[in-house]
Amino acid sequence: MLLRSMFAQNYRSLRSIRMDLAGVNVFIGENGVGKSNLYRSLQLVQAAVRGTFAHEIAAEGGMASALWTGPRRDEKNFRIKLEVEVLDEERAVPWRYWVEAGLRPPAAAAGFAFEPQVKAEELCFEAGSRPVTMMKRSGPGIMVRGDRGRMEDYPEQAMTSETGIAMLGDAGHYPEIAAFRRLIDGWRFFHGFRTDRESALRRPCLAVTSTLLDQDGGNMAAVFATLVHTRGDTVELDRAISSALGGAKLHVPEPGEHAEFGLIFPDFPRRIFQPRELSDGQIRFLGLAAALMSYRQPPLIALNEPEASLHQDMLSPLADMIAAAARFSQIWIVTHSQRLASAVEERCGVRPKRVIRKDGATWIQGMRLTGAVEDEGDD
Repeated sequence: MLLRSMFAQNYRSLRSIRMDLAGVNVFIGENGVGKSNLYRSLQLVQAAVRGTFAHEIAAEGGMASALWTGPRRDEKNFRIKLEVEVLDEERAVPWRYWVEAGLRPPAAAAGFAFEPQVKAEELCFEAGSRPVTMMKRSGPGIMVRGDRGRMEDYPEQAMTSETGIAMLGDAGHYPEIAAFRRLIDGWRFFHGFRTDRESALRRPCLAVTSTLLDQDGGNMAAVFATLVHTRGDTVELDRAISSALGGAKLHVPEPGEHAEFGLIFPDFPRRIFQPRELSDGQIRFLGLAAALMSYRQPPLIALNEPEASLHQDMLSPLADMIAAAARFSQIWIVTHSQRLASAVEERCGVRPKRVIRKDGATWIQGMRLTGAVEDEGDD
């Protein structure tokens, strides 16, 4: 399934933006233009599906921080709206999910004043000439399409901070909704690995088969062990590490109670350098390698400023890994680096999207209101 388009309204610097998406999407721009808000809006869609939407909004300062802060026409009913359209490529069926959230009424705000109130949401798919609604929520009431194909009231009402799609997905009676949830839940967002001494990347982890990297990188050693000792094919991974890290070779002993790894450098062929000895750039590159080249690829991999702490010579191998991952996953990259953006463009044939400020809001240079970006030859 391919994320075909996204829409965000009244979220931080995103006043109202609809954007078509490709298999590889690279966003480049100056500090403060809102690149990370585009990325973050997708994370919030995933949070809605997982049932953690209110927690995620609260963690970034609550609704007062999340809402658009520019001029508002209707203060009373001002809401964040997030929407994604996902194409089921096997059946050529597009799915659409959207959620709206606003502030609690003053009379109901006691105790949880900064928590978002989910006002409405809907999941539907296109069938022929019109959409078929699978679930619809307005206020606390939820309607869902039942076994007989008719919309019916769901017996349980949602709390104001809950999303209906998370409740229905957990119910076990709606396979289409559950399938959509699994897809969105499978997205992976890597928005900055810790590289200090206490970083999860530098520690051994439990020896459990790991087909995907956790978003904090805490199971990286197990991801490498799964590639080496289960798949037995690390040719592309070895090539990328050698190219980026001066001919270094990944050393992954057979796991015991814990999974571990180290690096062997050409100048010291008899010594294994442990993760605690590696530089911030070296350990960060290994985290990106584990994210992009894991045993099983997620449907979407989003990287926020992956070039941070990396030497310029590491950007070309990083672009190689991105191109390899793009054979199996949709890619979303936010970057300051023109060099990385150009390298990805060269390997993947996609032009980077330049993020700008337009009338105070985040926008894509050359993008029409429909969400399509003008070709280079357009006026």
